[in-house]
Amino acid sequence: MFTYLTLLFYAAIVSAHTIFQELYVNGVDQGHETGIRVPDYDGPITDVTSNDIICNGGINPYHQPIDPADPVDPSHKGPILAYLAQVPNATQSTVTGLQWYKIYEDGYSNGVWAVDTLIANKGKVSFTIPSCVAAGQYLLRVELIALHAASSYPGAQFYMECAQLQITGGGSASPATVSFPGAYKGTDPGIKINIYEPLSNYTIPGPSVFSCSGSSNTPVPSSAPASSATGEAASTTSAVIATPTSGATVAQYGQCGGSSYTGPTICASPFTCQNLNDYYSQCL
Repeated sequence: MFTYLTLLFYAAIVSAHTIFQELYVNGVDQGHETGIRVPDYDGPITDVTSNDIICNGGINPYHQPIDPADPVDPSHKGPILAYLAQVPNATQSTVTGLQWYKIYEDGYSNGVWAVDTLIANKGKVSFTIPSCVAAGQYLLRVELIALHAASSYPGAQFYMECAQLQITGGGSASPATVSFPGAYKGTDPGIKINIYEPLSNYTIPGPSVFSCSGSSNTPVPSSAPASSATGEAASTTSAVIATPTSGATVAQYGQCGGSSYTGPTICASPFTCQNLNDYYSQCL
């Protein structure tokens, strides 16, 4: 079967910034913030040379109020992208030095931005995992780039979070990869741009989208059955949220509790599990 992922973005009511906070696998909600490295605030990264461009800084569950009916301010027009990086352990805290390849992008077409489509879909974006991706543990890097102030650099606003995945089945593909930071430059035409001038096209930042057939992954409706997600050959590739294994301890800054959390609750010494809100407890 195919595996398609749906992302759900929420906006902070007081600032209209945005955070990726829920992941659906083949239409099944994995739970609020489950397996997602939620940052310490909902604001943007603007420096493409900072390590914070990888997964938006450290794992820290401070949140502003959210409005699920309003995923991002409509003025924050721009593209939405997704990358994968294979890792030894998806729950590891280190994200520097990883090698990423793009599996999804949506930019600008006929006057419509990816953010416009996101808002029309009530905060959801869907795409497939290429069927030839090797089995293993991965980080999924999801990114929204807001271009409303991008006429000079720094000006573009990068909103990104990483989710922890376990991919099974699949194949043995070896995609070309990029590094973060390094994949983007402040002078890239998709990062330094005046979107208020007439646009005939838009160049999405980063590498081309990888797929087994050589064509881009296209959006699929969140209600679409898995078998109709894309034109790629059928496979047994599947994905689940990766959490620490039963009996394991949780490292510093890792999640150790919450209303929908099903992973281990014991923190590695000397850290303790602290309840920060109804949805999230963290080893601190």
